[in-house]
Amino acid sequence: MTEAPDHIAAPEAPAVPAAVIPPDEIARLTDDITAALKTVYDPEIPVDIYELGLVYKVDIEDDRQVNIDMTLTAPGCPVAGDMPGWVENAVSAVPGISGVKVNLVFDPPWDHSRMSDEARVALNMW
Repeated sequence: MTEAPDHIAAPEAPAVPAAVIPPDEIARLTDDITAALKTVYDPEIPVDIYELGLVYKVDIEDDRQVNIDMTLTAPGCPVAGDMPGWVENAVSAVPGISGVKVNLVFDPPWDHSRMSDEARVALNMW
């Protein structure tokens, strides 16, 4: 019979999961992020990027990192190099956010069907 050595290592502690954000805090963050996105405008169009439908996805991670997929009205948009920074700055100001990453995507391509009714009214595009 073999005895176990007396230097057996203690089992590793399970990884501690990241804190889950409570639903009411997710709702507040979502509202505040949406409000921040509505402060960013394409300089050539008098409608904010949220109502234009340029924001495709907003993910809030458990560590409060915000990942945003957005597009432009056209790939050759003159502010293509600037607008992601504007979005990052606006959303970074939301209390409780740990960081923001903006991904510029062109698939699917933006078209007028992505605009809200408010944007359609503002631009008279019915």
